[in-house]
Amino acid sequence: MLANSPVQEVQSGFETLNLISPICKVLREEKYALPTPIQEQAIPNLLNGRDLLGCAQTGTGKTAAFALPLLQWLEKNREVVGPKCVRALILAPTRELAAQISESIRVYGRYLKIKQAVIYGGVRPTLQIRALSRGVDVLVATPGRLLDLLNQRQLRLDKVGVLVLDEADRMLDMGFLPDIKKICKVIPSNRQTMLFSATLPGEIVKLSKEFLNDPIQVSVTPPSSTVSKIEQKVLFVDRENKSALLESILEEDQSIYRVLIFTRTKHGADRVAKRLIKLKIPTEAIHGNKSQPARLKALDKFRSGRVRVLVATDIASRGLDVDGITHVINYDLPKETESYVHRIGRTARAGMEGIALSFCDAGEKSYLRRIEAEIGRPLNVDQAHPFHDESIANKKSGGRKPDSGKFARGGARGGKSRSTAYSSGKNKNSSFSRNRSSGRPASRNTNTRSQRSA
Repeated sequence: MLANSPVQEVQSGFETLNLISPICKVLREEKYALPTPIQEQAIPNLLNGRDLLGCAQTGTGKTAAFALPLLQWLEKNREVVGPKCVRALILAPTRELAAQISESIRVYGRYLKIKQAVIYGGVRPTLQIRALSRGVDVLVATPGRLLDLLNQRQLRLDKVGVLVLDEADRMLDMGFLPDIKKICKVIPSNRQTMLFSATLPGEIVKLSKEFLNDPIQVSVTPPSSTVSKIEQKVLFVDRENKSALLESILEEDQSIYRVLIFTRTKHGADRVAKRLIKLKIPTEAIHGNKSQPARLKALDKFRSGRVRVLVATDIASRGLDVDGITHVINYDLPKETESYVHRIGRTARAGMEGIALSFCDAGEKSYLRRIEAEIGRPLNVDQAHPFHDESIANKKSGGRKPDSGKFARGGARGGKSRSTAYSSGKNKNSSFSRNRSSGRPASRNTNTRSQRSA
């Protein structure tokens, strides 16, 4: 989805990039306005046939930056697609992102006679093989399933003229580099290649030199930067009290009406979801152990508003594009600092505001320090919640001071009330308050069993 805001003169924005009228017509109908920085810099170079290495944070319109010129290339270079052939290939790291890109291609190309297909693992390949049998103009795929079907000779890549590697850094993290190298070996070397990434670590630069030919480099934001419209806070809490803290937040503040919760493990995601469902809070969970139909069904419920909460592992930290996510809650802090940036980037998209809350127990303090070093500033401490643990806050914290704004502690110890606001950008006046006696017992320990990695 494009990260553009609607204005009256939509036509003047994208037509200055020399996009053809059928594409501009779609953009007008979708009420997208001026190109975002990544689109403005990438599209002209791609229309001129240049290879491109693009870097931009999530929610900035990267999909349109490569999809629009790709569609225009297909329209201007029409040819009959042979059986099992593919003219343009887009590789994505996850099933969710592949499905999302495919939907964007469908929308942007609705006035063009473009045949497309999307293939990914987790489902039976029968329908995917059938879609490929007559050939397609655009194929969106995850590397593993693509390589499987390629080895089964269910498709051919010798006619590919455009290759897109989306979320390339994520694909490297997931171990797809060997698959990508095998795929690229069977694609013509005179292709146009686009590599898009949210970050530019050394491995990506090295990858670009291997797969791209004299590329233009476009970087519109510093690597791993966080969206300025996200209000970020850390809540120090004992591990045993994380569930109770989450429940108190969700039960007492209905302005948190679409929230994405991240856990570190699959088991943890299921456990959190089950507890919330018992509290009559509509919740779904997605992670790698869920079947693809189940994951798509959960996303559809979340996107349509039928469930208020989606609990996920880092499988959803990239590529998940759902409008109106008011809050992201890091139930578990991620070990990888870049994952934090991508997690919280699920809110405050397309110019909106959002709130990111991170629970931090004693064992996660080192993760917090690395996250703060990565984003270049300390997170504001919310000391007002009813489970605040001062010993964790002071542990090797260097005298961290609590936030003194609207999230600051209200009242004194010994049974007086504390209140804090977790209102979304839409409703700044919503808040929840919770009375706490000084002798309140901790909740049951629900997080002590060893857990498998996500």
